[in-house]
Amino acid sequence: NVCNTKHCRDIASEVLSKMKTEVNPCDNFHEFACGSYIDKQIIPDDKITINTFTVISDKLQEQLKEIISVEHPDTEPKHIRQPNLLYKACMNTTRIESLGSSPITKIAKSLGGWPLIEGDKWNEDNTWTWQGLVKKIRAKGFHTYEIIFFSVDVDLQNATKRVIYLDQSVLPVNWEYLEKGLNDTLVSAYYDYMIDIAILFGAQKDEAKEQQLQSLKFAMALANISLPNEKRRNSSELFNPRTPQQLQAAYPYIDWVDYLNAMLPDGISVQDDERINLAVPSFFDQLGKLLAKTPNRVIANYLMWSIHEYSVGLLSEEFHSRQEKYYMAVDGHKEQEARWKECIGIVSENLDISVASMYVSNHFHPDSKANVLVMINNIRSVFNDILDKVKWMDVKTRLDAKKKLHSMAMHIGYPDEILDSKKLAKYYQKLDLYPYQFLESYLALNMFQTDYLFSQLRLPIKKTDWHHHAHSTIVNAFYVYDENSIVLPAGILQGAFYNPNRPKYLDFGAIGSLIGHEITHGFDDEGSQFDFVGNLRDWWQPDTKKAYLEKTKCIIHQYGNYTEAMTGLKLNGINTQGENIADNGGVKAAYKAYQRWVEKHGSEPRLPGLESYTPQQMFWISVGQTWCSKYRKEDLSVLITTDEHSPSEFRVLGPLRNSIDFARDFRCPEGSPMNPAHKCEVW
Repeated sequence: NVCNTKHCRDIASEVLSKMKTEVNPCDNFHEFACGSYIDKQIIPDDKITINTFTVISDKLQEQLKEIISVEHPDTEPKHIRQPNLLYKACMNTTRIESLGSSPITKIAKSLGGWPLIEGDKWNEDNTWTWQGLVKKIRAKGFHTYEIIFFSVDVDLQNATKRVIYLDQSVLPVNWEYLEKGLNDTLVSAYYDYMIDIAILFGAQKDEAKEQQLQSLKFAMALANISLPNEKRRNSSELFNPRTPQQLQAAYPYIDWVDYLNAMLPDGISVQDDERINLAVPSFFDQLGKLLAKTPNRVIANYLMWSIHEYSVGLLSEEFHSRQEKYYMAVDGHKEQEARWKECIGIVSENLDISVASMYVSNHFHPDSKANVLVMINNIRSVFNDILDKVKWMDVKTRLDAKKKLHSMAMHIGYPDEILDSKKLAKYYQKLDLYPYQFLESYLALNMFQTDYLFSQLRLPIKKTDWHHHAHSTIVNAFYVYDENSIVLPAGILQGAFYNPNRPKYLDFGAIGSLIGHEITHGFDDEGSQFDFVGNLRDWWQPDTKKAYLEKTKCIIHQYGNYTEAMTGLKLNGINTQGENIADNGGVKAAYKAYQRWVEKHGSEPRLPGLESYTPQQMFWISVGQTWCSKYRKEDLSVLITTDEHSPSEFRVLGPLRNSIDFARDFRCPEGSPMNPAHKCEVW
């Protein structure tokens, strides 16, 4: 039974074109499923990688260009005009060139100047404090997380309320590199970049070298007192509620009430009993000592460097291209992407709700929502059976796990509210953009987004709030711990991930595995710390928890022993465990859901040219091809060092080596590379 329609022939030729059928699937399934794709693909000079996600993103970018580049008359509502307005400001390179560095230098002057540029004239009256400067930086619309990260987010122990969060600094270069110091090639490339940009702003070379080195050393000192990601996986350790008085007593080097009020938007101020979460107390214990021993000039240089660096990509070409040169050193891409692509990226990222509204009106088929929901419910019911069969789980924990599974909210495609013009008009009413002022518009947007987020502090949380689920042009999927919800944006429900007109074995292998992956996140090493409503609460009986942690150790060890061939780097089994647990659970649940679908609807036809593969084998090929990727060496190295995801190859090899279903379907002999005797299984 072979499907010979044009549609089936097209799909079959796409699947076949990626495969290297001469490779034995039991030796290396990733190479079998993706070998030809990897051999044939050439990464475009302006890209760092090419994969299933980037192909869809490229198509989506073209669609967004068509939408965003259309001008709208002044009679149209603001939220419809603004994407085009920002796009034009970004594309107006003549205007940007004529302004040179003046947009940021004007702001810098109003903040008291950048010591490196001002020389001896800086802080002549000795009234400068770092806290005062951070407050002024916030008032101009910049981020202020260089010394202390401040945000407003869900109270982890009571997901119906929000609290203020204080955390360690956001570092200019990833912790993993900064802690190695200047010997690291990436840190050294960043230092060169710091010097060159300072010179472009008018600094003398020797001064730039000397003072930017001090700034960089200050960043290294901040890294030194910060926790790396692998020590930030236990949410209970990152939840330490304090009142303003407690903060003041423990960390007197900051005037806390003044500082917190300056971060919050007008109209909201800190109360005496304010619940403030301190993520890393040890950081704040040591920060006071670091600030006390660091000269004011160094701290000022660091803060002023950060706002200049933030602005570099929004200025004239000499600045922009020097930033690009640094990025090339980091990730290996060879040329700047086309200006229109960069501008579409900026618009769709910063006016995402407005852009999503236009996108889904033009490009998303409403039927997709209903079809995907059916698939989600199939996979959810399979996961319920998996929970029933887990032998190491006690009755009470199992009931709590099932409650969590069945309480999971699903946000598919887009929220209907984004098609309601009145709601969008209300959301964007306070935002004003400037058609000929790109940097100023960008800062206005940043201020708007920051104020919107922080202004939620006293408002009750509505888990279904459409604003949080409106990022529909993203080609990805998410699990949100504190909501216990899954988000599948319209952007991912297309292309190689989802196509309602092809055999279901391909859809279950692609979007099905992804849905299973997101569901499993609710039960990975981090998600398992949150209960059915999204509260941080230990709902595990001690013996079951112990057994679970043993299972996760197997995954940590398995992936931590993989070495990636091109870079020679070992994977970080601790940082990647959550994603690896989700990959393994997701594939298993999707496979069982497909088997159940076949029991109900009967076996599906095979594809032309692929007649020798059963529908079950085609499911695995679809799983494999979801992760066909070609990387640049530099980018892969950054990914392995800093990312919580394993490289694509191991997202195929790991779960399939652990799967008895896969080994059976491809008749892989026990002990063959794809069917090792020792397997890991969490779910």
